[in-house]
Amino acid sequence: MSKATERATQVFKEQIDAPTAAFFSSCVSCGMCADACLFYTETGDPKYTPINKLAPLRKVWFQEYTLTGKLLKLAGISKPLTDQDLTDWEELVYDSCTMCGRCSMVCPVGNDIAYMIRKMREGFAASGHAPESLVGATRRAVEIGSPMGVKLPALQAQIRHLEEDTGLSIPMDVKGVEYLCMLSSMEIMNFPEYIGAIAKIFKHAGVSWTLSSEAFEATNSGIQIGVSEIAAELVQRIVDAAEKLKVNTVISPECGHAYTALRWEGPNLVGKRFDFEVKHILEVLDELRAAGKIKTKDKMSERLTYHDPCQIARRGGVLEQPRKLIREFSDNFVEMPDAGAMNWCCGAGGGVSSNERADEIRIKVFQRKKDQIDAVNPDALVSACSNCRIHIEDGLEEYHMELPVLSLTETLAEHLDDSVET
Repeated sequence: MSKATERATQVFKEQIDAPTAAFFSSCVSCGMCADACLFYTETGDPKYTPINKLAPLRKVWFQEYTLTGKLLKLAGISKPLTDQDLTDWEELVYDSCTMCGRCSMVCPVGNDIAYMIRKMREGFAASGHAPESLVGATRRAVEIGSPMGVKLPALQAQIRHLEEDTGLSIPMDVKGVEYLCMLSSMEIMNFPEYIGAIAKIFKHAGVSWTLSSEAFEATNSGIQIGVSEIAAELVQRIVDAAEKLKVNTVISPECGHAYTALRWEGPNLVGKRFDFEVKHILEVLDELRAAGKIKTKDKMSERLTYHDPCQIARRGGVLEQPRKLIREFSDNFVEMPDAGAMNWCCGAGGGVSSNERADEIRIKVFQRKKDQIDAVNPDALVSACSNCRIHIEDGLEEYHMELPVLSLTETLAEHLDDSVET
């Protein structure tokens, strides 16, 4: 056994907690998780069955924490983890799993497979078995502050352009405001209109907010690659900025894993409760809507549907808010089949979009989303995750489909009725 495999085995042992042991003990090998995974349904290859992706971690659990496993290992019948195991499973762990959690929803005994994939990535990353492109993104996140290498001057340049174009003020490093808004690099570089949209909405609603020059990136590459120490470091930067600016709420942007990392895993990663709340932008916008602080006009007549980002909807519970917000600007909203908590993943989350090696299978499994969209034949698709948005646009182009993909936040901003005082 090489040192890398020894390291992976040791990390796996450290990651096997009571829930993981219970999950493996209760698995009945029914295979129901396969039909819930788009990587299986669109390839038909049994190796993509979600529970099979956990085989290396399950082997370590069996050999180290069960009596039968210990005896079989001692007798030489059950072989230890090998370098080839790690090489063979790396693709299954990183290229063909977005940690969307759909498989966990259908498990008859309640096993959270996505939870265990997250733990297994810790061992793979520690042993050097992680995609090089994801390693690079993680390194940039630590050293530069952004997985795409976006630095503060780039954000400041975008802010200047937006302020010139919109006439709105985009605040930076303002203390004592209600909201600290986080961004993803994709919003800064690919969709800067999002920044203008929140500036317009917050001015309309009369709420105070700011960006931070010291922590503006919400994407957490540590979660995606599977290194808790890095994930904690990236969360701590946001915590430090929020505490320095004395804000009440930190807003996660239109980004799925950023929301998971900060809201649900963040306090455990840094080892303390936050002194502020964490909410997704859709939660904040819906609260403003419910309080009567958002007024819209000129509702769209085009047939709209909504793609639920997995980490926001299924894993985060933000389900009704986007639908209430869409109805503020649409008179013709239709649901795709399997919408809401059981929505199909776009195929790009969990670091898959950052993993160039996964490009071919990522596009192949988009067929599942295409079928979902075709079922309702919309005029436009709305979502609230910049990562989903980019991948869906790629998929639509690959499958020769002409369909606008809209940001929910940006579209809401376009339909504000500024003649009505809130």
